[in-house]
Amino acid sequence: MKIGLAGLGFMGSTHVRAYSTLPNVTLAAVCSRHPSRLAGELSDAGGNIGEAGRFDFSGLKKYDSLEGMFADPDLEAVDLCLPTHAHEAAVVAALAAGKHVMVEKPMSFDHASCQRMIAAAKQAGRILMTAQVLRFFPTYTCLETAIPNLGTIRTAAFRRRCAMPRWGAWFTDRSKSGGGIFDLLIHDVDMCLHLFGTPVAVSASGFEDLANAVDLIDARFHYAQGRTITIRGGWHPGAFPFSMDYTIVGDAGTIEFSSIGKPPTLYGTSETSELPIDGPDGYASEIAYFAECCRTNTPPVRCAPEDSAEAVRLAILMRDSRELNGERISV
Repeated sequence: MKIGLAGLGFMGSTHVRAYSTLPNVTLAAVCSRHPSRLAGELSDAGGNIGEAGRFDFSGLKKYDSLEGMFADPDLEAVDLCLPTHAHEAAVVAALAAGKHVMVEKPMSFDHASCQRMIAAAKQAGRILMTAQVLRFFPTYTCLETAIPNLGTIRTAAFRRRCAMPRWGAWFTDRSKSGGGIFDLLIHDVDMCLHLFGTPVAVSASGFEDLANAVDLIDARFHYAQGRTITIRGGWHPGAFPFSMDYTIVGDAGTIEFSSIGKPPTLYGTSETSELPIDGPDGYASEIAYFAECCRTNTPPVRCAPEDSAEAVRLAILMRDSRELNGERISV
């Protein structure tokens, strides 16, 4: 399968590395407004998982406009690693051009926008998937088989923190980035949906000052039978390092993980053991899954666009509750 990649910033460069490991998927074209990036110079596109470096794009088609790439008849699908505010227009145009589409998270920061993209995919008869990569990370996919062994889940907490990204001036503009809630914590919102379903209510507190690179939230997803799941974190001031972690507590034990030195570990009532996390890179797995959905024209059940839209809706409620001083909002 031949795929074109649009956007060669931090996430685009991360996807470029992933394509090089996939035997049945070909990165056939790249698109960027920046001539230096089309030449393979991505050393200024590093982020919270390492520096991007330089790539050899000599064998790829190169486009400086989305329209040009979408018109390429050799491309079966496109991978859109664009700023969030550009997602809807690019997704709809690509679908109208007959391409399958994978779009970076968050799908949008407006729920109606998500619904329009889903409708456009159905009308075009093409695959649409949001790159909610946490659903493919081994340190999180291991929870799918481990959580049932915990018995009744009593509580859980997911945390993700870093400094505001510096590879785009648009991050400080909420209308373009959605802030740290949408850019960063949308991962954990989506994971809660994946593992536990939609809550009955949302409440949150925190503080936002995007002009000074701060967007913090402490959100609670309220479920039936009194279970509460917490999502904490966001953008911290200064050069704060990236980290992610979770704690899940059930009647039969606790599972805990931290990206800073603690692998997923089950603290059971009779023994302690590390969870198996063997598996390919999450980004490569996500792209391979998308490509297989395109080949078979099968909707992406593992990462359905409807789920990604629901994550956006919940993120909006989190922000709304924070602005209402923690008022509990029914989902």
